[in-house]
Amino acid sequence: MESSKTALLSTNKLLLIAGTGWLFDAMDVGLLSFILAALKQDWGLTPSQLGWIGSVNSIGMAVGAFLFGIYADKKGRKSAFLFTLLMFSIASGLSAFAWGLGSLLVLRFFIGMGLGGELPVASTLVSESVEPEVRGRIVVLLESFWAIGWILAALIAYFLIPLPAVGWRGAMILCAIPAFYALYLRFNLPDSQSYQQQNSYVQKQNSYAQKEPVVKKIQSLLSNSFRRQTIMLWIVWFCVVFSYYGMFLWLPSVMMLKGFDMVKSFGYILMMTLAQLPGYFTVAWLIERVGRKWVLIAYLLGTLISAYLFGIADSINQLLISGALLSFFNLGAWGAMYAYTPEQYSSNIRATGAGMAASIGRIGGILGPLMVGFLMANQVGVSMIFTLFSLSILVAILAILLLGKETKQTRLA
Repeated sequence: MESSKTALLSTNKLLLIAGTGWLFDAMDVGLLSFILAALKQDWGLTPSQLGWIGSVNSIGMAVGAFLFGIYADKKGRKSAFLFTLLMFSIASGLSAFAWGLGSLLVLRFFIGMGLGGELPVASTLVSESVEPEVRGRIVVLLESFWAIGWILAALIAYFLIPLPAVGWRGAMILCAIPAFYALYLRFNLPDSQSYQQQNSYVQKQNSYAQKEPVVKKIQSLLSNSFRRQTIMLWIVWFCVVFSYYGMFLWLPSVMMLKGFDMVKSFGYILMMTLAQLPGYFTVAWLIERVGRKWVLIAYLLGTLISAYLFGIADSINQLLISGALLSFFNLGAWGAMYAYTPEQYSSNIRATGAGMAASIGRIGGILGPLMVGFLMANQVGVSMIFTLFSLSILVAILAILLLGKETKQTRLA
């Protein structure tokens, strides 16, 4: 009984420490969507230029997910965890002092590297550190910190960004400072037992695996043992990230295109964002009962329908309802996806596999905002844009149906 209480305390502590970094990462991404709307007014940027700000962030995330996934398998999850948050915090704080589009793009790249590297490593660390019976729920609860970060970003955007004394620069500083506290919390965090056991075995054997090159690890992802799940994850991550960053980074701008001023747009999006939390919590409850595969499919189907409805909405009530449903289902699907991904691989390539999937996804995150900027510049309607995102979600659903396997409560090797 005492040991179970200790394990619960340890799990809750791990969740809180990992979740705080996740929260501040989400604050940054959430604030970016509002800052795009503010920069359009302050700097007079075109839709294409705004699209590049969102896309360069995803370029950095693709690079970070790839490099730090490999790094985490070689040097440990904790080391990657600390380094990525440090990179993110410094670049995020410096971006408040950007003097033009070029400097902001450079800093957004490094912010993206830190963010892209941290997220798959965090989910891998947590997956390896908790019991199979609760693993899915704990990873989804880790993801729920993303919703809290988005809500805080929406509150900052609504109450502070419109103030001349604060603006978007002050908002970026507010985001960066607390992230250093999350970094402090992580110094005493142990590495996952699974990684430590794997590393200890390799060192004792002095085997080839100790010197296994990066190319060999990547080739393992496409070997007969892992090819099916790797292809499935790459398709799903690409389509989900493509649609998420295309839709959510442009959400305030889309609301303004539909006729609302900046302050009203921020307020409405704050209301929509609140629906993210029940989206995560329902997935956390369902994922150990129904399983990863079917929960992910169900929430992606909900995302598809609500994205289409949001695109064709023409009244405030329709926008709020469909926008809230979009937040509920899309962020719930993210929680299921993060729980599902690390369970596809063995420990020696788990972080590499999760990082590669996230990296492929970030390519979608590059193309999504760019596509929206291009289509808006060419007078393509919002309904058509959101229909395209709905179709990308359909491709992800088909990939899971045809290639996905259930991993509920399986013990990680």
